[in-house]
Amino acid sequence: MLKLTETTNTQEPPDDTLTLPYNERQKSRQPAVTQGGRHVGVFLPRGQTLRHGVILTNSQGFKVRINAAPEELSVVKCAEPLLFARACYHLGNRHIALQILPDELRYLADHVLDQMLIGLGLSVEHHTLPFEPEAGAYHGHGH
Repeated sequence: MLKLTETTNTQEPPDDTLTLPYNERQKSRQPAVTQGGRHVGVFLPRGQTLRHGVILTNSQGFKVRINAAPEELSVVKCAEPLLFARACYHLGNRHIALQILPDELRYLADHVLDQMLIGLGLSVEHHTLPFEPEAGAYHGHGH
């Protein structure tokens, strides 16, 4: 098993890719199998979320690109700024992972949250898409 122990900013192409859903990209220690069939172990500092596109490496220089896996998401589109802000407020107040795009919110599909937003006057659709939520105010500014 190849151990992946650090992130790198290399511009070199990766040797393999690893596609993980959001919940698994939050784990600092886990076994996984790359798209190329290699068994790897992720061993990173606790509290680090793997962002889509990050490159993991090891002391031998083996590089693996992390991809965000498509997941079942609730998608809310809203061009009205005040209603958009209200939706963000109510979702943030529940401490859920939230991806904020221009006029669009995404979160892991949840029928209770969907109903709350419908009650605010928004419509909710479901799509299978990669999920890349906000890192949060205390996790730096990079994506």
